[in-house]
Amino acid sequence: MRKAFTLLLATLLVAGCGIVYRQPVFQGNLLESRNVEQLQVGLTRGQVFSLLGSPAVSDPFHQSRWDYVATARRRTGDTEIKNLTLWFEGDALARWEGEYFPEADNELAVEMRRFGNIARDKDKPRRPPPGG
Repeated sequence: MRKAFTLLLATLLVAGCGIVYRQPVFQGNLLESRNVEQLQVGLTRGQVFSLLGSPAVSDPFHQSRWDYVATARRRTGDTEIKNLTLWFEGDALARWEGEYFPEADNELAVEMRRFGNIARDKDKPRRPPPGG
């Protein structure tokens, strides 16, 4: 009984100190700034699809609206939600509004390299260790 209590207490202390790693999670459409900046009134649905990809939400009752939704949950804090909405008139882009995570894929890759979760390119030469 005493060992179980000690183990439980140690587990709670480690979990409470933030030592337990929580991986950041990005879901949805991670859009690149250079693609969103190319949006202009009059683009066809096909052209928008080529720039941004398929929308996360495609409502059959509102076919003139595309929603690009993305969420981000960091190691600590609440989940952040961003939504970029595009409206079409016929086949032409009429307007858009909202937010997105610019360059979130690059930011996530840099963050993961810090923790060593990104596989290294086998063809890339490795740097010698410091001092050697």
